[in-house]
Amino acid sequence: MEPVIIVLIILVVLVFIALIKTIQVIPQASAAIVERFGRYTRTLNAGLNIVVPFIDTIRNRIDLREQVVPFPPQPVITQDNLVVNIDTVIYYQVTDARAATYEVASYIQAIEQLTVTTLRNIIGGMDLERTLTSREEINAALRGVLDEATGKWGIRVNRVELKAIEPPTSIQDSMEKQMRADRDKRAAILTAEGTRQAAILTAEGEKQSQILRAEGEAKAAALRAEGEAQAVRTVFEAIHAGDPDQKLLSYQYLQMLPKIAEGDANKLWIVPSEIGDALKGLSGAMGNFGNIGGGSSGGNGGTERRETPKID
Repeated sequence: MEPVIIVLIILVVLVFIALIKTIQVIPQASAAIVERFGRYTRTLNAGLNIVVPFIDTIRNRIDLREQVVPFPPQPVITQDNLVVNIDTVIYYQVTDARAATYEVASYIQAIEQLTVTTLRNIIGGMDLERTLTSREEINAALRGVLDEATGKWGIRVNRVELKAIEPPTSIQDSMEKQMRADRDKRAAILTAEGTRQAAILTAEGEKQSQILRAEGEAKAAALRAEGEAQAVRTVFEAIHAGDPDQKLLSYQYLQMLPKIAEGDANKLWIVPSEIGDALKGLSGAMGNFGNIGGGSSGGNGGTERRETPKID
């Protein structure tokens, strides 16, 4: 009985192994190439699949998602004989698992070599300055060539990006000096422009200030003249309202003479002819004041005595 049990156990194990090999589960966004006796049979898609054990074999499992592959820096010679190192990144996706398996031995290596040769052809027709400023043009040209060449491999190149373009060290130093000189030039221009604008604004401000100051002085002078004119009119009206006589006017005229002579610069001043009339009027007024206060009559200095008549 023991050999029979051993045989049964072996059969159970073989059946279990056969079941495992019969049922193939393919993950989502993946595909598997099935070969029968070394010949392509079919492509297994995502899900549960049944194959013939020990006859059908899984040749390759391929990820159908978009892949990102960075390539190391590649030296490329420009049109002006300068060597630049260019880093590239390729975004691709497998669209045909069978073609990607049988049309090319290693599509990753094939894409890398095709990228290098295409870059050398494109950059070889550009100088350094155009190379540094034409990334979009280089990306578009590189993508077009790669997409056309990889279509028969079952590969679709979605994007091609240049990570970095590194010129030689001596060229980088020259470019930095040129950029520094350009920045200094722009800074000097901006400084001069700022100084010019500041001077213009300062001049405009001084001009406006002088205009406003002149207008203020003119208005102040006009107001002072108007006030003085009003004061003169008021004094003139007051004098006429008081009806002064010649004696009062002469006295006021004499009081104004010291004010006319005021000032250290007044070395010479002219006495008007009206001063005689004023003095005559003043002397007459003083004579009248003396007669009222009592004076002498006759040659012997006697005092005249007047008696007031008595009224009965």
